[in-house]
Amino acid sequence: MLTSSALKLRNQLAAGEVSSREVTEHYLRRIERFASLGAFVHVEQRALQAAAAADRQFMRGPIGRLHGMPIAFKDLNEVAGMPTTYGSRAVPHLVAARDHPLVARLRAEGVVITGKTQVPEFGLSSYSENLIAAPSRNPLNPQLSSGGSSGGQAAAVAAGLLPLAPGSDGGGSVRIPAAACGLVGLKPALGRVPADVAEGYLDRFGAPKLTVSGPLGRDAKDTALLLDAMLGQDRYLPALQDGPVDALRGLRIGYSTHSPFEPVYQIRLSSDARAAFERGLRLLEHRHHVMPADLRYAPDYPETFATVWTNGLKDVAIGDESLLGTLARDYRRRSRQRSAQVSLGAATRIKQIAADFIAQWSAYDVIATPAMAHTPPPIGYYTRHDADTDYRLQCQYTPYTSMVNVAGCSAITVPVATAADGMPMSIQLISAHANEEKLLILAHQLLAEA
Repeated sequence: MLTSSALKLRNQLAAGEVSSREVTEHYLRRIERFASLGAFVHVEQRALQAAAAADRQFMRGPIGRLHGMPIAFKDLNEVAGMPTTYGSRAVPHLVAARDHPLVARLRAEGVVITGKTQVPEFGLSSYSENLIAAPSRNPLNPQLSSGGSSGGQAAAVAAGLLPLAPGSDGGGSVRIPAAACGLVGLKPALGRVPADVAEGYLDRFGAPKLTVSGPLGRDAKDTALLLDAMLGQDRYLPALQDGPVDALRGLRIGYSTHSPFEPVYQIRLSSDARAAFERGLRLLEHRHHVMPADLRYAPDYPETFATVWTNGLKDVAIGDESLLGTLARDYRRRSRQRSAQVSLGAATRIKQIAADFIAQWSAYDVIATPAMAHTPPPIGYYTRHDADTDYRLQCQYTPYTSMVNVAGCSAITVPVATAADGMPMSIQLISAHANEEKLLILAHQLLAEA
């Protein structure tokens, strides 16, 4: 029986106590056994060959930080030799000729790629359902969503199909599925992972890029291990040794349940979400100073964010738009009808809003919010509606995540409680100063207390 700790597994592989082939066979068997979860959309048939090559490399040395570790990528990332669908029927599913920069970075660390996992169409949504494959289901209750857009990755880690998983987060897409599946999910600051800014920090209209790569793990150490591999340097895992964890005390943590979506949507916390948030705050009080934060958000945030979030859809090369899902089709139409002046204006305004977020949050060392407003919804909860209702329901489930992407800073979600239906509930911690180390240590403290 292999350990559930990715860090311990990495150490066993590095010490030669287990072979990559043995570990990869174990995970491939689990992927096959739990195929009904819909986490994987492509299983790589050459994974065992890659594992055997990793074992030969082990004998020659040197090895990378994740040598021989089975891993998968979202079906939004190109992996050489594997098809990429982007979760859509409306684009050709071409076999990639080269690796996405993040894939190349982790391949250099010695990972064995076992396949591609389920995503929403073009990564747009907080759920991982599309028209080309079965939905990604929550391993803790398969009737419920595993979140999105890194939903297949989160389901795979939670079900033991992967030891850890790299995700991407453009509006909460690491933190949402991590919270849904009871994992630790970290959204780093824009630019922290070099692969994210290989083509610059701004989109073509001048808005800061919203999407960054981030790790999902079972605990803070596993999450830090993967983040170090994504960076290519030993930076965060060493910070989670006993000394630094014990030394972090006395932070000023401001908490708030205020959401920037309140001007247009009714935001309500379920009793489970409120109880989990209050429990997380009590746990933080054991070491830190917790206080209410009076935060006031710009009333035009919802419209401005939606404009920036969907601007890229106008550039996607699509032949037959009737093959798009409801949400993507509607929002692509709107983006194509939008004038360049409106898009440029939204890019300017989103930078002003981001500066205001950072200014307010910087009054504290860390900002705490609920992670999600309620437990994960059932499969089909969003897709049976029109695009506007779908989007509203997503915002009402995830009212605190996208603002972090707009601000370009870092945030983490950490499971701290269990809801009445048995599902995990998390708290979100935000660092306006982009201090991922501090967030990981806080996550480690919370999990030790919880």
